[in-house]
Amino acid sequence: MAQKWVYLFDEVDEAETKTGSWEAVRALLGGKGANLGEMTRTGVPVPPGFTVTTEACNAYLTAGDQFPKGMWEQELKALKDVERKTGRKFGDAKKPLLVSSRSGAKFSMPGMMDTVLNIGLNDETAEGMIELTGDARFVYDSYRRLVQMFGAVVMGVPDEPFEEIITSTRKKRKAKTDAELKAEDWKEVTGAFKTLVKRQTGKAFPTDPYEQLRMATEAVFKSWNGKRAIAYREEAGIAHDLGTGVNIQTMVFGNMGADSGTGVATTRDISTGEREIEGDYLINAQGEDVVAGIRQTKPIAELVRDLPEADAELREICAKLERHYLEVQDVEFTIERGKLWMLQTRDSKRTAQAAVRIAVEMAEEGLIDEKEAVRRVSPAQVDFFLHPQFDLQAKEQAIDDRRLIADGLNVSPGAAVGMVAFDADLAAKWAKEDCRPVIMVRPETKPDDVHGMLAAEGILTSRGGRTSHAALVARQFGKPAVVGVAELEIDLEKRQMAVNDQVIKEGEWISIDGSEGQVFTGQLETVVPDINDPYLIKLLTWADGFRRLGVWANADYPRDAQRARDYGAEGIGLCRTEHMFFETERLPIVQQMILAKSEEERDEALQKLLPFQRSDFDGLFRVMDGLPVIIRLIDPPLHEFLPSHEQLLVEVTELRIKGGKSKVLAEREKMLAAVEPMLEANPMLGLRGVRLGIHLPGLTKMQVRAIFEAACKVAKDGVDVHPEVMIPLTSHVNELKVQRAALEQVAKDVMNEQGIEVDYKFGTMIEIPRAALTASEMAEHAQFFSFGTNDLTQTTYGISRDDAEAGFLIEYIEKRILPGNPFQSIDPDGVGRLMQIATNEGRNTRPDLEVGICGEHGGDPDSIRLCHAYGLNYVSCSPFRVPVARLAAAHAALEA
Repeated sequence: MAQKWVYLFDEVDEAETKTGSWEAVRALLGGKGANLGEMTRTGVPVPPGFTVTTEACNAYLTAGDQFPKGMWEQELKALKDVERKTGRKFGDAKKPLLVSSRSGAKFSMPGMMDTVLNIGLNDETAEGMIELTGDARFVYDSYRRLVQMFGAVVMGVPDEPFEEIITSTRKKRKAKTDAELKAEDWKEVTGAFKTLVKRQTGKAFPTDPYEQLRMATEAVFKSWNGKRAIAYREEAGIAHDLGTGVNIQTMVFGNMGADSGTGVATTRDISTGEREIEGDYLINAQGEDVVAGIRQTKPIAELVRDLPEADAELREICAKLERHYLEVQDVEFTIERGKLWMLQTRDSKRTAQAAVRIAVEMAEEGLIDEKEAVRRVSPAQVDFFLHPQFDLQAKEQAIDDRRLIADGLNVSPGAAVGMVAFDADLAAKWAKEDCRPVIMVRPETKPDDVHGMLAAEGILTSRGGRTSHAALVARQFGKPAVVGVAELEIDLEKRQMAVNDQVIKEGEWISIDGSEGQVFTGQLETVVPDINDPYLIKLLTWADGFRRLGVWANADYPRDAQRARDYGAEGIGLCRTEHMFFETERLPIVQQMILAKSEEERDEALQKLLPFQRSDFDGLFRVMDGLPVIIRLIDPPLHEFLPSHEQLLVEVTELRIKGGKSKVLAEREKMLAAVEPMLEANPMLGLRGVRLGIHLPGLTKMQVRAIFEAACKVAKDGVDVHPEVMIPLTSHVNELKVQRAALEQVAKDVMNEQGIEVDYKFGTMIEIPRAALTASEMAEHAQFFSFGTNDLTQTTYGISRDDAEAGFLIEYIEKRILPGNPFQSIDPDGVGRLMQIATNEGRNTRPDLEVGICGEHGGDPDSIRLCHAYGLNYVSCSPFRVPVARLAAAHAALEA
């Protein structure tokens, strides 16, 4: 049996029978073709037509731009059916049938592929149309549109020369708008357009209607592989092998006078979500006039005054379509001499706020259930609520004004506007003392830049990747950030940066879009979404009822813990104690401890740090009353708390050249002498984590004493406290065994001293493959595992994330050597496999083993889906990702 390449709109039943599901019908006919068929089936007024399938498109492209066997014959046969239904004949001079050719892929790609209207017009059929309608102006307006669209879309003539001809004609006739041009003007323009096409292409505009149809069909097929369509698919994650359908549809005309018009509408307000039709229309116009901005459109609310009967029917059909599809619809319509025709319906795009409100209200109206409402809102849409965004019009204007100067990695979403500050101290000073909004700009950030990062509105770096320090801290604290802007040349001595030939000095204004990875000069207007949106709160409450995974948060300070709890966190999955050491009043004490010449001197420094640490944990425990708090003992190597070796070497050299033995030189030489023995070829795999705790037992013992003294104190005050002590970077069970024994003894001593018991756990962070592979042994001494997936990914792949993301990893992804960035979403076959092994073997030893994840992957929806499948107890992420993780965990449960 011959392959069926073409389906009439009223053959959608046959297509569904052939494919077996509506989803497969959409894949075969494209979304537009499937919906035109479905509207026809439900009795909505749709101009007759047919769809050439996506299979035909793929066959055409595979065959080297050749129609598949039998397709063109089927298209001509379908055209005969349309002639029968309309009582008109394609190419006939007396009663001509005109058609449009529109693309339509499975997934909506607005404006990415090609459309041609008024196919079938030539000099003879134009005269026939004039006889039928008595309106020469309408006919030649339609004819010039065909030549213009066909010339641009099919024959590759630029748009500008066409517009120049129209503009010249308006000037000659002293007309302000196209609507003032008369029939003879449009006839003259049509002739000029034909001349332009011949001059630009060397080929005449085809006058044979069947040749027009054939070439227009081919143009739609070819547009599937057009540059803009490919770019759109890559950005939207749409497969490149789906192909597009071609919809050939009887033309209906909105440009036939005051009783005709055209417009687009959505069945609800897609900006706010309100249950009110929203859209635009024009009287006496064709469809592209509405979307192209050629004429000032009218709001759909005014249609009732111009064409009340058509307005009433449109509203009735919109309600019918929404009930049928159980989704907000985006429709296109034309009114021809008072008769309403529907040209398209599709699920509408919408803002994040609208998506949430629409989902909740549709559930409350009984159109969908709560599960479907939760499914309909994406984690990315929830993320929008948590970060300021640029006003869309302001951003578009800035782009038009050429104020977009650079692009980088969009590592932390949101919009930020501020004055450029090139170091953390200045950023903090300007923000705190002078109340200036600041964008901190650095080649890259380091842990001792945290105070400036916290004070800044946003962060911009010229180096670094998605899991660089800047990216991690920015996401942790909800700071918009753009990193890895390679074209950004930062001159810290001159206190300026340059992009191409543009120089921006310290103190000047810039704006960054962390959602898009864009950098603008000057100040862009921002809008702040509201996390207290009642519809979002209701939706997330529903999501909590469906998810199995707990959602915890990474928080180092009480204010972050409070935010996390406000956003729905059920515990603290990671408190990084080293961040506390970088605070201004503590860093000198930490350095005193590191540089101590004796144990007595070191103990003295540790005793000074103890009350600071105790106070930190006290605040955390009070905020998280009744919920678990996992505190990771110190993890980074000690040299990170000291000036860099390179910096010290430069300073000492310069001071020596100046001569003399100054006090400053002596201090710098002393510091350099202390730092040099700490240098390691690979600090990430050096003296850090559990190794540092074993090497300097007093340090981690002080931390555990601070934890339990704080826990006992708040417990006496009636707080329900649950500390969990995490030992980082273990690779061998003996490390864990030795360290836990020493630290748990401190915990017991403190509880005996305080005369009170608290519920506690000791566990370990799984960051090394060996720890995962020996999890059965590890679980003998750990009451919980927490996967540190950033380091676990580095050690599994054997790559440095910052070096890789700034270099070969991008090339690997572009060349599809890797399917994606493993630092963005967990690699299921490698890192994920280790997580499965560790979870299963650990629970074989300790069935009640608590297992979670505390890397940045904890806020990534794809990674959360894996964590659900692996049977983890919880994911932990930055406070600003908690609502996103709540929804993603619900999605994972509903998918499972």
